[in-house]
Amino acid sequence: MFESVLKSNDYLRGIVENLPESPGCYQYLDKNGTIIYVGKAKALKRRVSSYFNKEQTGKTRVLVNQIADIRYIVVDTEADALLLENNLIKNYKPRYNVLLKDDKTYPSICISNEPYPRVFKTRTIIPKAGTYFGPYSHIGMMYEILGFIKENYSIRTCRLALNEESIAKGAFKPCLDYHIHRCLAPCIGKQSHEDYLSQIREIREILKGNSRDVREELLQQMKELSESLQFEKAEAIKKKYIALEKLREKSEVVSSTIHNVDVFTIEAEEKNAYINYLHVTNGVINQAFTFEYKKKINETKEELLSLGIAEMRERYNSQSKEIIIPFDIELDLGDVTFTIPQRGDKKKLLELSLMNVKQYKLDKLKQAEKLNPEQKNTRILKEIQEHLKLEKIPMHIECFDNSNISGTDAVAACIVFRNGKPAKDEYRKYNIRTVVGPDDYASMKEVVHRRYTRLLEEEQELPDLIIADGGKGQMEVIREVIEDELHLNIPIAGLAKNDKHRTNELLYGFPTIKIGLKQDSSLFRLLVKIQDEVHRFAITFHRDKRSKHQVASALDAIPGIGPKSKEALLRKFKSVRKIKEAEIGEIAEIIGQKKAEILKEKL
Repeated sequence: MFESVLKSNDYLRGIVENLPESPGCYQYLDKNGTIIYVGKAKALKRRVSSYFNKEQTGKTRVLVNQIADIRYIVVDTEADALLLENNLIKNYKPRYNVLLKDDKTYPSICISNEPYPRVFKTRTIIPKAGTYFGPYSHIGMMYEILGFIKENYSIRTCRLALNEESIAKGAFKPCLDYHIHRCLAPCIGKQSHEDYLSQIREIREILKGNSRDVREELLQQMKELSESLQFEKAEAIKKKYIALEKLREKSEVVSSTIHNVDVFTIEAEEKNAYINYLHVTNGVINQAFTFEYKKKINETKEELLSLGIAEMRERYNSQSKEIIIPFDIELDLGDVTFTIPQRGDKKKLLELSLMNVKQYKLDKLKQAEKLNPEQKNTRILKEIQEHLKLEKIPMHIECFDNSNISGTDAVAACIVFRNGKPAKDEYRKYNIRTVVGPDDYASMKEVVHRRYTRLLEEEQELPDLIIADGGKGQMEVIREVIEDELHLNIPIAGLAKNDKHRTNELLYGFPTIKIGLKQDSSLFRLLVKIQDEVHRFAITFHRDKRSKHQVASALDAIPGIGPKSKEALLRKFKSVRKIKEAEIGEIAEIIGQKKAEILKEKL
């Protein structure tokens, strides 16, 4: 059922198939453009695909049937995705998030409104009962925070009605937590009210995300304790500082020092421009959106970014006084400051925004290529054109390779690729005629001359690019034929291999220049495919010729064994070796007794 959702919806299928295997948050939207579900993922593609690739029940089925669009935000780590999910849920309050969590609300952390406040998790929000932080969509993150508080602060866990009067009357006795040093027993006056509240203040700031102020305060305490030679207390503060730093790394998407900031980046190409918008409040991303502009009159990146900033700030009613951008633009928004960061946390934010806009652009391209595979091949061929600075796209490519063993049975092959695909009916095999011994350069020269002399004589189409399965030497031999002898103007490239005999460079031009190739790129894969194909074709031809030559040399030299006898023998015994092993009577049944005796004697 769920696979049928994608089969019937090319738009959703294109998004799901091209999602990145990166951590992030995904958002499902209904036909009205309303966000109906927000989720987190260690790997976006696997997580989102799971909704459509397996049978679901109940409310999940209802959710999937209402999905009309999918958005996502890429982040650096899984921890970033966890906190980002929580903030998006709080911001958008999607209809299906609570329903798909077994009808339970997300838990929050509460600091109770009591003389000696408690810190605990709860799913019930009673505003007058305390201050609530959350809700936490990821239970693990909430327990990380509660665990940190339990290990580093002596806060009571009991539900006693503690106040100054009841403590003074001696109404309580210390519990186990006091004896195992988890609590300082304010219930019997062992901990002052002021000291207890100072711990609550620190916890409150940490839960609000203001961990920087707490860390600075802890550093100051360490310094003062060290100066007064209270090293054991200073060591305890140090452990708390280190634990807080680890917690901050797990729980923050961006630096807690960045408040109420907009971030914009842009990627522009010939006809389109893609802009990403992030809004950061209290150190976390709570809004993110990537959109596309269709260029009308060749607008500049600066003009398009200015339009995007105005559009997003109006749409999301942003009141941020600082906007982080990748380059300077002419835009006056009153008291708003534009920042172009060169380093630090703001630079990281800009890089995160750029990562999202590049991913969006890549996904759009992949979706288009899924619907029109020819577009992908054209894009790769355009890359070759750009790398080699060719006058036109190399829609017609030919590649050559030689094959021989110590000069024997020397052959060569030419393969043809059109529009990035093999044109096998145009492949050609060549027996080397004029070269004696193992001379690859002379063999290549002969074959290239024969190939293009014939194309010229028959007035057939010449290639847009010739590729040699070799380095500079092979390229130079081809150039001598093409330019010096035939006076043609056809670009020539070569594929060079490293010490491990693996292709790693594209060679071009005279004098030759090296063009490095990313081994995970579509361009690299196409060139390796061309190289593997010409190598396969040449080797197969050489193997066939060698096999025929070996059979011929064994049987053709025997008197009385003509073509028909040889054919009949090979049809029966399959090989010369099996003929040798056969009994003379078996052979005689095929070619007669007399010929069989001669054959056995000669073999």
